[in-house]
Amino acid sequence: MELKEFFTEDERIRVETMQQKLFALAADVIQEGDQEKVKSYLTRAAKHELLQRDAFNINPIVKDTETALIVAEEIGLSRGSVLSVLLWSVLKSGAATLDEIQQEFGQEVAKILHGLMRIRELYAKSATVGTENFRSLLVTFAEDMRVILIMIANRVCIMRQIRDTQNLEAQRKVAMEAAYLYAPLAHKLSLYKLKSELEDLSLKYLERDAYYHIKDKLNETKRSRDAYIERFLKPLDEKLTAAGLHYHMKGRTKSIHSIWQKMQKQHVDVDGVYDLFAIRIILKSSPEREKMECWQVFSIITDMYQSNPKRMRDWLSVPKSNGYESLHITVLGPEQKWVEVQIRTERMDDIAEHGLAAHWRYKGIKGGQSGIEEWLAGVRSALEANDDAHLMDQFRLDLNEEEVFVFSPKGDIFKLPMGATVLDFAYHIHSKVGNRCVGARIGGKNVTIRQKLQSGDQVEILTNSNQTPKRDWLNILTTTRARAKVRQSLKEMESRQALLAKEELERKMKNKKLEFEEPVLMHTITKLGYRYVTDFYAALADGKLDMNTALDAYAQQQRYDRGEAEKSVSTQSANQYVLPEDDNSKHQAIGTDVLVIDQNLKGLDFQMARCCQPVYGDEVFGFVTSGGGIKIHRENCPNAPQLRQRFGYRIVRAMWAGKRGSQYPITLRVIGNDDIGIVNNITSIISKEEKILLRSISIDTGDGLFNGTLTVMLDDTSRLQQLIKKLKTVKGVKNVSRS
Repeated sequence: MELKEFFTEDERIRVETMQQKLFALAADVIQEGDQEKVKSYLTRAAKHELLQRDAFNINPIVKDTETALIVAEEIGLSRGSVLSVLLWSVLKSGAATLDEIQQEFGQEVAKILHGLMRIRELYAKSATVGTENFRSLLVTFAEDMRVILIMIANRVCIMRQIRDTQNLEAQRKVAMEAAYLYAPLAHKLSLYKLKSELEDLSLKYLERDAYYHIKDKLNETKRSRDAYIERFLKPLDEKLTAAGLHYHMKGRTKSIHSIWQKMQKQHVDVDGVYDLFAIRIILKSSPEREKMECWQVFSIITDMYQSNPKRMRDWLSVPKSNGYESLHITVLGPEQKWVEVQIRTERMDDIAEHGLAAHWRYKGIKGGQSGIEEWLAGVRSALEANDDAHLMDQFRLDLNEEEVFVFSPKGDIFKLPMGATVLDFAYHIHSKVGNRCVGARIGGKNVTIRQKLQSGDQVEILTNSNQTPKRDWLNILTTTRARAKVRQSLKEMESRQALLAKEELERKMKNKKLEFEEPVLMHTITKLGYRYVTDFYAALADGKLDMNTALDAYAQQQRYDRGEAEKSVSTQSANQYVLPEDDNSKHQAIGTDVLVIDQNLKGLDFQMARCCQPVYGDEVFGFVTSGGGIKIHRENCPNAPQLRQRFGYRIVRAMWAGKRGSQYPITLRVIGNDDIGIVNNITSIISKEEKILLRSISIDTGDGLFNGTLTVMLDDTSRLQQLIKKLKTVKGVKNVSRS
């Protein structure tokens, strides 16, 4: 097969267009001769029919070329990263070895490809990024930053191309992973443009109705929004020009995902979200005048419009850990509408758009990516401490963290995540300071280790040489690195205590003239109910197990093993014997392809999840609980992404039986104008519906709005949709949604 035969006509045109853009970039991205070398390898792979389309039928060369363009153009990485992406399918298909590529293209390309291969092997092990696989993923990420950036670019490329796929299950999985892992990663690395795109596309595939509802609303109001932005900017433009500033301005509509989040949080429709757009002022300033001119713009704007102090964000004086620098203010514009204004320079805007790659370009000005390195150091510390149980959740929290800024008694400034405590700060200084921390002095007052820090606090850590880390400290700490240090210290303390307990046990054995025998001790430990030797010695050290009790059990076991005493064995007559129930019988349906839900199903403990309240007709899945039962969740349950990502091995495919079951409780949220008679009209409609019962109603009013929560009993989704449709026809009702 020739290379040209591997493309459809549309794919060929797309690849040629993208290649032209790619090779039009600077020489540090693609050099003369690279194109022919890459093409020869791809031709070899195509000739031997080694290039395969993926689950979405995407052409691998198309995907790699678009990913390379994102890597070069939108992130700003150099030649090594771009060539790694272009050669990815060649290596993956087996058309070339890593050694061959290293000889032809150099060590840098081979190193990046090695990281990508490790991630491929990881995903091949499991369809879900579970805790163990997630740990391995982080190991690869923490080794080479470029691997993270390429994976983000690859995920953006895939999300762009799966719009019309028929493989909806694979689409949902990719979208959930993009929202759960890759969008937060892009946020951490200040790739805000790609982060917003990943979030919007994830919403499009996971909450299609909500996405298109918001999109249509935005399209309807675009003209009026543009006109308002023009009215806001015109007088401001005159003032800034008169001040002699060089700049350009643009209006930016909030991302669909951001609007959707506000709608969920505030329980309003699109019309109820007041800050749909922001104004961005980008200054052309020299490095030494950046801050001065930004604050000058701030002064001009606040003189013209009333500002909201609670909504001001100063990331100019102290940038975010990902390098983001900007001034954010919210002012009351014309027609009494709140408008967010972002003030930054071209350099700051470049860093905000392109993240780490821009950091590297401006390294000589601002000192680069120290904050990112600190974050990665924390990830590495947690990995080294083998902290699997809590690593995944904490990592995700770290990705989305906001910051507080505190001062040492000497005036040094420190960044910590929002919600950080005195104990977090102590471990941030040094692990020895953290281990001995007993409190702190803030503003002349003594506070406990649990005290949460606020920006501007001057913190003096108080220590005591007798203090040691406690297990409940893990509930106080918020940072991954500090938790890892505490767990490491606790393990070392337990090891020391266990060693002392072992020495004491052996000493008392000698006093009692008991011969130490390793096999006998193992039998004794098992008989006492301990699974591991370390648990046994830890119990002795903590006093949970009496030393004399352990010695007596050892002596008795030794006599048994030597045949000096007989073990008592309880016997049962045959007619009294009952065959024990097979534990697997509980889960007999789990091994099948699909769990069929039927109210008359016997031998299987299942129930409907309260978080999403599924009813007959909903697309559902089963989740095996720790107790062995199964909870039925809706596919669009708010907890579904987390369950699939963390516990994919406990997910069971499920479907309803061919007949309706019992009635199920459903919670509906009704929002509308606080008009007289609206409650009566709503309840009247429900009472007239066949086989629908109103179980409870809760009403809240304020600012002229009616906010009601209804719980109704019904048997399937068709009745639910009919009810929602009828409730929307009630005069004054703005929105009806299912909780």
